[in-house]
Amino acid sequence: MFFVIILILAVAVIAMNVRVVPQTEAYIIERLGAYLGTWLVGLHFKIPIIDRIASVVSLKEQIKDFRPQPVITKDNVTMTIDTVVFYQVTDPKAYTYGVENPLLAIDNITTTTLRNIIGELELDETLTSRDLINTRMRSVLDAATSAWGIKVHRVEVKNIVPPAEIQDSMERQMKAERERREAILRADGEKEAAIRVAEGHKQAAILNAEAEKKSAILVAEAKKEAMIKEAEGQAEAILKVQRATAEGLKMLKNAAPDNQVIAIKSLEALAQVADGQSTKLIIPSEIQNLTALAASLSEVVKEGKNT
Repeated sequence: MFFVIILILAVAVIAMNVRVVPQTEAYIIERLGAYLGTWLVGLHFKIPIIDRIASVVSLKEQIKDFRPQPVITKDNVTMTIDTVVFYQVTDPKAYTYGVENPLLAIDNITTTTLRNIIGELELDETLTSRDLINTRMRSVLDAATSAWGIKVHRVEVKNIVPPAEIQDSMERQMKAERERREAILRADGEKEAAIRVAEGHKQAAILNAEAEKKSAILVAEAKKEAMIKEAEGQAEAILKVQRATAEGLKMLKNAAPDNQVIAIKSLEALAQVADGQSTKLIIPSEIQNLTALAASLSEVVKEGKNT
């Protein structure tokens, strides 16, 4: 029975002093109060009573959301800023023995660094320079925490909360800016519309003028063509009359009329002249002689009939 108890105690002691370290953790081992070593992933055994596990350190990347910090800008505006730090333990021994409370130390360094950076910036620069603030804070924190076995990967400014009166002023300013942009866009739209309307009127006037020009040209060409046709017709009629007159004269010449025929024709022409509306008739001397001749011929004809 005694040996069984001894065996059970031995098994319990061995079980209590055997550790399986996961990949995401590191164990700090001390022997008689002094640092002995760092257990990483795997199976490890410590000597009872003499060795002890001083601390268990997580090797994962961790996130620390620090409380909002009041800061003062270069132009004396007090605002509240809270930050988020992404860090990872790279040296478990330095992390364990370097500083009493690493997270509190990071919190204090973050606060002082943030106040120093914001104190060099004015309000407008603070609101628009988040990347600058993040970069400078990460650089300062990484340099300060490297001695503690901590690697700061990123620092992000989570919120920037200016005073209420500053927020009201910024909202009014943003509203005024939006109204100004709206007025500019409306004016640009009206200007563009007016330009387009004027361009339309201009194009319409140009098209109307071109249409009137073409119409006037067509009318002038039509008149010109009509006058040419009319002149050609008149010329052709005159030519035909002249040809007919020439043919008549030619036929008359070929017929060789005697004086009696000429006298008769002269009388016929005189009769046509006398048939007009005029109240006076001037008879040339040649026609008077022809009239006497015609009377003589008439008497001769009568005498011949009587005999």
